[in-house]
Amino acid sequence: MPRHVTHVPLRWADMDAYGHVNNVVYLRYLQEARVDMLFVHAPKQGAEQLAEGVVVARHEISYHAPLHYRAAPVRVETWVRRVGNSSFDLGYEVLDDDGDGMRTVYAVASTVLVPYDLDDARPRRVAHEERLVLESFIELDGPEPGKAAA
Repeated sequence: MPRHVTHVPLRWADMDAYGHVNNVVYLRYLQEARVDMLFVHAPKQGAEQLAEGVVVARHEISYHAPLHYRAAPVRVETWVRRVGNSSFDLGYEVLDDDGDGMRTVYAVASTVLVPYDLDDARPRRVAHEERLVLESFIELDGPEPGKAAA
């Protein structure tokens, strides 16, 4: 299945004292990619509830190479690792891809997300329509943080 691709702009303030993008900024890049996937594209496919309430239960990230500030955006590829009854996992790669197969991966990450009912202030189950949309992005063998590439 295809991954969702978001091009995230870098900001001058993303840089740290070492001249590269600060490690905590990567979480914002993941959020921007996740919002684009779940809040913009998923509702177009019939899963409006994903845009109405999802909370992060866990993040894991492995850094592979320093990302230096530049005017060009960075590519964030997002896919679904797992869909459970009351949570789902997203996978990410923050990278550059020159179009000829040369990829520079800066980070590999994952996020556990829980659908949340904002009105009742409690977690809820993954709805059937949401499951269908999420499963359209499933990639079971994508890279995982903390594990060496095959």
